[in-house]
Amino acid sequence: MENIQAIRGTKDILPHEVIYWQYLEKTASEILTKANYQEIRTPIFEQTPLFERGIGEATDVVGKEMYTFTDKGDRTITLRPEGTAGVVRSYIQNKLSASGGVDRLWYSGAMFRYERPQAGRQRQFHQIGLELLGSDAPRGDVEVIAIATDILKALGLKNLTLQINSVGSKEDRLAYKQALVDYLTPYKADLDADSQDRLTRNPLRILDSKDQKTQEIAKKAPSILDFLGNDSQKHFNQVCTLLSLLGISFELNPRLVRGLDYYTNTAFEIISSDLGAQATVCGGGRYNGLVSQLGGVSTPAVGWAMGMERLILLLEKLQPLKATSPDIYFVSRGEKAESEALVIAQNLRHHGFKVELDLSGSNFAKQFKRGDRSGAKICLVLGDSEVEEGTIQVKNLETAEQKTLSQADLITNLLSTEIR
Repeated sequence: MENIQAIRGTKDILPHEVIYWQYLEKTASEILTKANYQEIRTPIFEQTPLFERGIGEATDVVGKEMYTFTDKGDRTITLRPEGTAGVVRSYIQNKLSASGGVDRLWYSGAMFRYERPQAGRQRQFHQIGLELLGSDAPRGDVEVIAIATDILKALGLKNLTLQINSVGSKEDRLAYKQALVDYLTPYKADLDADSQDRLTRNPLRILDSKDQKTQEIAKKAPSILDFLGNDSQKHFNQVCTLLSLLGISFELNPRLVRGLDYYTNTAFEIISSDLGAQATVCGGGRYNGLVSQLGGVSTPAVGWAMGMERLILLLEKLQPLKATSPDIYFVSRGEKAESEALVIAQNLRHHGFKVELDLSGSNFAKQFKRGDRSGAKICLVLGDSEVEEGTIQVKNLETAEQKTLSQADLITNLLSTEIR
């Protein structure tokens, strides 16, 4: 019978890899908590119109990449391709803004897009993201960028560049789109097929094309920064000033537009030069119209998401992390001893020790070899004779010293030993 394999574009996260994920999640959670962001967990699937209305039907995500199906209730359901729309839906539905002021939320979890799998990009992928809702102040933009840089710095990542742009207001973009179409139309035949299609549906996305010839054409396109209204320009200038005040270096990238339609004003990405083609490790921006677009009260907002798989690739290059070892490896032999060892091991765990109990039933020599490989500092040895005597053997695996203790004194003795 043929073995069942994981679906293409999905990946098992094995125990030796999970330690990187736990390190990333713990680091991000600690920094987000210090800035008083509250964790929110939304469903993995939502009604399809949430993403069509929120992300934009003309985007690649909605048009080509969503996992959409009809459920048994004849409803159109989509596995979430990104986190923001679901958070905003929950924000509206659960009236999270009822207390007024600013709401700070963060999330982590699996997302789904039908893309060609490659390093750092899977069809099931994972993100950590945050959303700051209720403030239109440039300080909000800079706060979320500063938190992102703090997380990446705490992880020890290097060779990162913050790229920033403003996509302006809805009115600014309408004027710019027309200028962009006017510039690109004479070059239509030279554009790649996707960009030719985008010329009428979503021309700003042409600026993000990976096709080399299209990129060359786009280099001389008008800059959106020349089409910003007074309010948009003032907002962007303040964001840049505040970033400099915090000592956060950045590059202006007028062709940075992001892939989702809900962005307004500030758009940014943090790029790694160590990742090749899939170089963006964090991307986000302001989305002042999304809450009202999804049926809520008009609420300014800004946020970002980090691709966890890409961060893991960088962490694995940076430093090897090893799985934690047990404090104690417990070997036993004999019917009475094996039962008693189970009881003692549980008691030790209740007192805070990490204990691995050898369940093999093999001879002591083989169990000792596994104990040596476990990384534990202490090996406990229990046979039927020790059970009869109420004793237990304690072997220091670093010095090979061994002593006999009464079982009654074991925990007290171990608590005074630096093995944790």
